[in-house]
Amino acid sequence: MPCALAHYHELALKGRNRRFFEQRMIQHLRNSLRHHEGIQVQSLPGRVKVSFQDETPWEAIQEGIRHTFGVVNFAQAHSLPIDYATPDLLPLCQAIEARLSTQSFHTFRVTTKRGDKRFPQTSVEVNREVGGYLHEATGKPVQLNKPDLTIFIEIVDHTTYFSLGRQPGPGGLPTGMSGKVVCLLSGGIDSPVAAYRMMKRGCKVTFVHFHGRPYLSRASEEKVRDLAKHLTRYQLYSRLFLVPFGEIQRQIVVDSPAPIRVVLYRRMMMRIADQIAAKEQAWGLVTGDSLGQVASQTAENIQVVSEVPTLPILRPLIGMDKIEITNEAQAIGTFETSIEPDQDCCTLFVPPHPNTKCRSHYIRKAEEHLAIQDMVDAGLKNAELVEFSF
Repeated sequence: MPCALAHYHELALKGRNRRFFEQRMIQHLRNSLRHHEGIQVQSLPGRVKVSFQDETPWEAIQEGIRHTFGVVNFAQAHSLPIDYATPDLLPLCQAIEARLSTQSFHTFRVTTKRGDKRFPQTSVEVNREVGGYLHEATGKPVQLNKPDLTIFIEIVDHTTYFSLGRQPGPGGLPTGMSGKVVCLLSGGIDSPVAAYRMMKRGCKVTFVHFHGRPYLSRASEEKVRDLAKHLTRYQLYSRLFLVPFGEIQRQIVVDSPAPIRVVLYRRMMMRIADQIAAKEQAWGLVTGDSLGQVASQTAENIQVVSEVPTLPILRPLIGMDKIEITNEAQAIGTFETSIEPDQDCCTLFVPPHPNTKCRSHYIRKAEEHLAIQDMVDAGLKNAELVEFSF
């Protein structure tokens, strides 16, 4: 039966809790690949083995492993049993030679890792014997520094595994290890990256989107649905709350000075998101704020907005610039959707010259003229829930 070997890094540092973290990653892999028959996921020392049937396409297995947090790299592997008492590497050498016939390369190296130290030969000795055989068989030179092809050998539990190269995984911590958070998903470039970063730290993310209906079209909602669907491949199941915010904005416009409206909008969003998070049993709120990027993200306005919710606000992008955020959005595949034109509630009723240094006492005084609780209740009552499964 063919297999894949998935490796982790950060999980290995968890001491006595390592087994628990590993099992969460294994369960996620099982759930991710459950639609394919004959999938077996099991723990090996320092790695995870995914066995699958010959007819299962490798592309489908890759898709599941590549989007599993905790996996730092993985490879399609081939296995052979080996006797530790009388170790014979010739069958391994011949199996690798047969696989090399489909590869195009000029130089190679062999890298061995003994997951089982009971195997009598050292990693260096295995490298030397297998590398020497392949050099003679193929005529290709060994090159330890930047070879065209790296052949990985792993010896675990009386079995040798070999693979021709490895692919990167997302790393991080398995989904759900760090509890649940609620992310304010705008449809722009930043917030999907913020959500991804919290997923990578083991958080299960619920999304909240504030849209401008009835004054704007559904364009931003459709974008956010696509973004949430894309991000769901990393956590397999997501919930998205679509909150109509246009009428709330209109009420704020009627009863407040123009320069502070942006901050008032943000504070109202935080109040509603805070209530949704409480119902979702989440421990924090997530935003795509980057310090100084727009008027609502200056140091002063961030401080004023942060006063409102009862839960902590997590800002994983706070020290990143737009180029860094854009690069990451492209890497995780959300950039193209994020730049599609839409009508976002952030563009609705926005003053031409917003205040970038709002003061708490002035904001609180302005809010005395607003029916805060009624607006929060209206947002919660009219919110639409959309669920996604991958």
